[in-house]
Amino acid sequence: MAEQVAIQNVSKIFNQSGNRLPVLDRINVEIKRGEIVAILGPSGCGKSTLLRLIGGLDDASSGEIRLGGQVVVKSDPRCAVVFQEPRLFPWKRVGANVAVGSRRLHERPSIGKWLERVGLADFADSYPHQLSGGMAQRVALARALIGHPQVLLLDEPFAALDALTRLQMQDLLAGVCSDLGTTAVMVTHDVDEALHLADRVIVMSQRPASVVEVITVDHPRPRERGDASLAPLRSAILRHFGFDLGGHAARSNPLLAVAAD
Repeated sequence: MAEQVAIQNVSKIFNQSGNRLPVLDRINVEIKRGEIVAILGPSGCGKSTLLRLIGGLDDASSGEIRLGGQVVVKSDPRCAVVFQEPRLFPWKRVGANVAVGSRRLHERPSIGKWLERVGLADFADSYPHQLSGGMAQRVALARALIGHPQVLLLDEPFAALDALTRLQMQDLLAGVCSDLGTTAVMVTHDVDEALHLADRVIVMSQRPASVVEVITVDHPRPRERGDASLAPLRSAILRHFGFDLGGHAARSNPLLAVAAD
């Protein structure tokens, strides 16, 4: 399977009031076409920064990122981003919000088709303030996918949702990505979410972040929630964040911050 995203020796240093803040330290990751990859790490370690670099929303201090063999520069139209908040235009109706995602296409795809795909076929004429949080996030997902992105970037897209809606959105995302063969990179703090959705889980260290381990989830999707065969992988991930098999925190572990988020 061809490599879709190649992150090659990427580092990022922010300059804040004359002070250097190293955030990412020589990240090397390859993501295959059609994969769903989850990124886990301590709060503030640079997960969202890495996502922004992949999408060309920020520049690396060193190294490079390639999509389909081409270097990412500026805001890359081959990527679409779904943020933690829906970020819909409040003055536009739902259909018009979704249409924004297709502005770079020569032919406008069916807005109705995409609203139907995310279960909102009857809400094209509604305004964002008339939607629940989960419905608004479905609109954001449809807006991202309508432009047929090569890579879908998701920055904790379900973190603000209630537990039941979050599970529904996870299943929706898994189904859409499987149907379309979409490559997706998702930042999350939820280990179970990562194991339910991802083909691989990238575990990152405390800032300046490096890759601690890449864990392959060798289970076909869709996956059953609570699948006992995923328990060893869950334990392996949690050990990186200071939890033993009994679920007790090792307070001295510097990666433990992920558990509090």
